[in-house]
Amino acid sequence: MKQFKFTINGNDYAVDMIGIEENIARLEVNGTPYEVEIHKKVKSSKTPRVIAPPVKEPSKPEIEKRESGDAHPITAPLPGNIIAIKIKPGDILEKGQLLMIMEAMKMENQVLADRKGVVESIPVQVGDTVLQGDILVQII
Repeated sequence: MKQFKFTINGNDYAVDMIGIEENIARLEVNGTPYEVEIHKKVKSSKTPRVIAPPVKEPSKPEIEKRESGDAHPITAPLPGNIIAIKIKPGDILEKGQLLMIMEAMKMENQVLADRKGVVESIPVQVGDTVLQGDILVQII
């Protein structure tokens, strides 16, 4: 943000330039915001402006409901690829135990158990690509 001081007809003005988009400047003069039209030829950019459509949330897979009702899913915290699975069905888990490693945004992320339990199923395999919210492990 650029700051300027102007004196017009003996009056002092503190002007903060917040930003300029095309031919509209957003200013704050002595604390009052203004949008000012600039009277000059607008330069066209050689770089195209990309306007992306709104992202639709992927539908979350439904959890199969059972009579016992105590299955707990561990879901992907963000989109990525599964690079290692450190458990197998039937393993007894402790809270905080490493379940798998996934790569997301060129970083390895550890997926940890958020509770004690027994691994019921692992619906993903090494090499699978998952979206945020996909089920990685079912714990009972």
